[in-house]
Amino acid sequence: MSLRELARVVQTSEVTVRRDVRALEAEGLLDRRHGGAVLPGGFTRESGFPQKSHLATAEKTAIADLAANFVEEGEAIVVGAGTTTQELARRLARVPGLTVVTNSLLVAQALAHANRVEVVMTGGTLRGSNYALVGSGAEQSLQGLRVSRAFLSGSGLTAERGLSTSNMLSASVDRALVQAAAEVVVLADHTKLGTDTMFQTVPTDVITRLVTDEPPSHDDRAQTELQALADQGVQIAVAGANGNQGGDDVPARRTRSVPGPRRAAPGGLRSTVLGEPVPGSERARVADLRRR
Repeated sequence: MSLRELARVVQTSEVTVRRDVRALEAEGLLDRRHGGAVLPGGFTRESGFPQKSHLATAEKTAIADLAANFVEEGEAIVVGAGTTTQELARRLARVPGLTVVTNSLLVAQALAHANRVEVVMTGGTLRGSNYALVGSGAEQSLQGLRVSRAFLSGSGLTAERGLSTSNMLSASVDRALVQAAAEVVVLADHTKLGTDTMFQTVPTDVITRLVTDEPPSHDDRAQTELQALADQGVQIAVAGANGNQGGDDVPARRTRSVPGPRRAAPGGLRSTVLGEPVPGSERARVADLRRR
């Protein structure tokens, strides 16, 4: 993260941030880079879109195929930024009466020509590395929003901390997306399981379902993490890397109720998105998108 970005987030001068960064580096808590700083060790810097788009492509395709089965006609959902959520968006173009709220230009582009899907973009500042809108404008546009579920990706997922990402601004917007949803569905391929990055976005006890691919038999870390997530009540849907849509649900050992403030609204309500009417639905799980 750049010193300028740090200074803006913590609302202080770059001189102060530079001094604090030097002190933290002396204590071994971070590594200085030209014009910025990163966490040492495993808390790595986020890769850009060109690098991410070529990683685990078969797995992401299988995950998107399976995740699309959890979306119903007439629903209102939020979809976060990421290459896996972009794959999901391509499949959502075929779901009639769908309303998708997103801060991702890639997700919006994938749905731009879907004549039965309404796309609502957040405001915010464009973050070029992942084509996402971030910052206070994005977060404020999500206030008062209510949808049935959120589909999010990230840089890492552990049973201990949940979903995390390497960028502070992206994490903040993802948290706002989560607050707007009654259920949270995380899309993460097996390479992200057991990886912990700098900023937590979704705690484990808030994740309703994880959609992932089958880890290789020799990947003990991913296998262990999947079981730990299931033990904490996360529903696990596993897709085959060969493109199968019939994933298996790994049963959780105890049930978890969704916190009260994020309970789904009753069915039969006519929804509005940021003040504009969208198609209603009689399904009980279609959320109320009233602008409060």
